Amino acid sequence: VQLVESGGGLVQPGGSLTLSCTASGFTFSGSSMSWFRQAPGKEREFVAAITGPSISTRYADSVKGRFTISRDNRKNTVYLTLNDLQSEDTAEYFCNAGYTVFRYDQWGQGTQVTVSS
Repeated sequence: VQLVESGGGLVQPGGSLTLSCTASGFTFSGSSMSWFRQAPGKEREFVAAITGPSISTRYADSVKGRFTISRDNRKNTVYLTLNDLQSEDTAEYFCNAGYTVFRYDQWGQGTQVTVSS
């Protein structure tokens, strides 16, 4: 299993970013995928999930209405669009297979999102 996240960066409050995660080593199209994040000194937390056929999505209350998860099964890639970013969204963002929980113990390197003026 390989998970490669990208797209993070430094953004001002209220700004937007789109994160990408390209996966390999398992049947991507049939797998639900989730995004998680971990802020310094805090535990990793669930952010957003999407089913394999993109029929259902779920979001943490803290990001609902601001973040959107999507996927392209042809590219084995799941996306997370982050809008109206706030300082509390600053964290390392990771993806994994699974719906709201992670399936694999192997994690990618993550992508850092820093929200600061």
